[in-house]
Amino acid sequence: MIAIDVQNLRKSYGAVHALRGIDFSIHATGQLVGLLGPNGAGKTTLVEILEGLRAPSSGTVAVLGLDPAKASTDLRARLGVQLQATAFTPELSVIETLRLYGALYPKSLPPGEILKRVDLEDKARALVRTLSGGQKQRLGLAMAMLHDPDLYILDEPTSGLDPLARRQIHDILRALKRDGKTVLISSHYLDEIEALADRVVILSAGAIVADGTPMELLGRAAGESTIWLAVTGQVDAARLVPQSTFDGLDGGLFRYRTADPTAAIVGLAESLRGTGARLSDLRLKRPTLEDVYLQLVGTAAQGV
Repeated sequence: MIAIDVQNLRKSYGAVHALRGIDFSIHATGQLVGLLGPNGAGKTTLVEILEGLRAPSSGTVAVLGLDPAKASTDLRARLGVQLQATAFTPELSVIETLRLYGALYPKSLPPGEILKRVDLEDKARALVRTLSGGQKQRLGLAMAMLHDPDLYILDEPTSGLDPLARRQIHDILRALKRDGKTVLISSHYLDEIEALADRVVILSAGAIVADGTPMELLGRAAGESTIWLAVTGQVDAARLVPQSTFDGLDGGLFRYRTADPTAAIVGLAESLRGTGARLSDLRLKRPTLEDVYLQLVGTAAQGV
């Protein structure tokens, strides 16, 4: 089954073209798809069209086999949505909030079960206004999970949270994947998308500039890896690591740049055998999703 199918999607606001003919599909196979892009790339417009909050200018959109613009009521019963900012009733308790929203659906899961899944059981009787930012984000996820939807669309669910609160959200998202749910998440945190996503779609200036698994996108990186190492014994640092460039010392470690880290490390081993020196420390940093993202978005912005 296809969870999301978008064909030649366009959206314009007067002379501003937010989406410029987007095509992509997401299969309902229990995967997390990350949606990345700079401000103004069209992410929010795309997400709002998928949720039925905006109508496209042209093109076709199907979410769980339904047209979001025409079957919004049927779609909401199967779609879990968390907006970037959720409007709560501050004087309600957490459990009252879930009971209120659960009453909006023909079927909903027991609030206590949902609170356990988002680790808010101890806050069931607390007023919403007393919750921390991370707790409110988890409550927003709980509201999206109440009716056990088939598909989740989450807009910046970890925005503004500290590392611990972000990790708690990550654990919830991983649990949804294990349960076979399909999740589309829009985020500005490239490290979390690299860690969580099975697939990454990058938007720039209203167009898709990359679509693939994190490893596939990393394979497109033009950036170089960095190697840090320390050795005991006398060596010529500039010649020690073949197929690399020596960048000097970094905190007592020799630092090198290379486009082929595997060949560089094999060459290092041969160099060490020839000098009699011994390797005492080795660290490697490969290009990250952030490097790929900056390369692709920068190229798209230049119209290359």
